[in-house]
Amino acid sequence: MFVIEYSEDVADDLSNLPAYWRRQILDCIEEQLTYQPTRQTRNKKILIGLIPPWEHVEPVWELRIEAYRVFYDVDEKGSIVTIRAIRHKPPHKTTEEIL
Repeated sequence: MFVIEYSEDVADDLSNLPAYWRRQILDCIEEQLTYQPTRQTRNKKILIGLIPPWEHVEPVWELRIEAYRVFYDVDEKGSIVTIRAIRHKPPHKTTEEIL
């Protein structure tokens, strides 16, 4: 089982969201990342070559929750998932454009 930690900037990301989406995203994070955060699925993938504007541990992962993207990294030895950012991804925008 992995412990989920949130970087300081994530509080700002969440505070800008409507309560409904905040709850949906937090529930999905708990459901998807507590037990198998490094198992790729149709909603979880490694972002190869992405250089995010925040401190991170390679590789950077993305969890897709409808039009939102959760960016995280995993310390497998320490069993820690660190949520680095949550962004809204409008249609026709790339991941790099929303960071």
